[in-house]
Amino acid sequence: MAAPPTTAPARKAFGRLSLPERNFVAEALRTETVGGVLLLIATITALIWANVPALHDSYESVGHFHLGPEALGLNLSIEHWAADGLLAIFFFVAGIELKRELVAGDLRDPKAAVLPVVAALCGMAVPALVYTLTAVTGGGASTGWAVPTATDIAFALAVLAVIGTSLPSALRAFLLTLAVVDDLFAILIIAIFFTDRINFAALGGAVVGLAVFWLLLRKGVRGWYLYLPLALVIWGLMYNSGIHATIAGVAMGLMLRCTRHEDEAHSPGEHIEHLVRPLSAGLAVPLFALFSAGVTISGGALGDVFARPETLGVVLGLVVGKTIGIFGGTWLTARFTRASLSDDLEWADVFAVATLAGIGFTVSLLIGELAFEGDATLTDEVKAAVLIGSLIAAVLASVLLKIRNAKYRRMCEEEERDEDADGIPDIYEEDQPEYHLRMAAIHERKAAEHRRIAEEKAAARNALAEVAGGAGEEEHRRA
Repeated sequence: MAAPPTTAPARKAFGRLSLPERNFVAEALRTETVGGVLLLIATITALIWANVPALHDSYESVGHFHLGPEALGLNLSIEHWAADGLLAIFFFVAGIELKRELVAGDLRDPKAAVLPVVAALCGMAVPALVYTLTAVTGGGASTGWAVPTATDIAFALAVLAVIGTSLPSALRAFLLTLAVVDDLFAILIIAIFFTDRINFAALGGAVVGLAVFWLLLRKGVRGWYLYLPLALVIWGLMYNSGIHATIAGVAMGLMLRCTRHEDEAHSPGEHIEHLVRPLSAGLAVPLFALFSAGVTISGGALGDVFARPETLGVVLGLVVGKTIGIFGGTWLTARFTRASLSDDLEWADVFAVATLAGIGFTVSLLIGELAFEGDATLTDEVKAAVLIGSLIAAVLASVLLKIRNAKYRRMCEEEERDEDADGIPDIYEEDQPEYHLRMAAIHERKAAEHRRIAEEKAAARNALAEVAGGAGEEEHRRA
């Protein structure tokens, strides 16, 4: 008699992460959360600086102040240094993140990669479609279609830190992976659609520099004093080539090795990311926000955001397009791959995270500047639309996440529980006999301690009873 065919177990969407992946995600998100709070502070500072009449002129003066070698084509304003220079550090980290995800993270497994990749693609395509329909219907320019396509992970995590939501690690990892894929496609959009002219000599020099960079890494050559000057030369050549200079950062990040050898505690990519991520999240991105988010806001300007087709398209793209795109892509992927949602989660949780992904800031501001270059008024209005759309998405996500916050807190406590105090959460050791033996010994020690306390309490109670009994007999004899 033939054996009945076996069916593969259903895959869980947003299931428990592996322990190494969980530790990496926790460390990465911890840095991004701090950076997100600094980003929030920088944004508020920029808005105050730009909108207080006594300070407005100084904001413009500082942002437009030029410095750098003119002979090398790098005499740039502070604003341009922030957008083209500092954001190259941000995209360098994004490149390392992407490489790590491709070789050691969720994107390594095609089955696991389908969910965040499809969600990210839908989360970019639908906002672009929403913007285009809104702009074309209203008679506006369609050139800003890419503005609402990006998710700002640092700002999203800052919102989580402010509202105190203990989002489960699986959803946080999904948000992080989604943002990494999102950044990749945003980089491709910048490289393909926002390059007007190409200086092939400078581009050739940048390619040669990248080849040297790769060769040094391949040979295992070490020394920041070699790589840092080379990276600056590559960045300068890429800037002068006409292709956005942040592409150089991504390319160098993708070249780093993110797999460990047997004698390594960390791969070179992980080590460099650990060093550079605080610089990116704590300095580069907040400074970019400081000189990009300072738009003049008034009652009339806020009203114009919802009256002009380009700006309305940005707001709707972020708030409506992102949510529908990410949630719809996730649901369709789970539906057609027969993946079931984790038992601890509901689709309302995925919808809330999709709403949170509507916070588009750093890359959205950058694309807004590129899309409407030459029209300062419209550029500022689009920046205001990015701020308003991100704010609306943040408020909606906060309300949705707060509803389930108690559930999230219990899940996080379960994920963090470490009763045997070995530094590994108990949930990852439940299949190991050694763990249960350790827990048995712990419970036996606790039981022995409780028996000792019980015996002491009983002895003390008996002694007290004897004293009380003796006093009663003495009184009886006197009577």
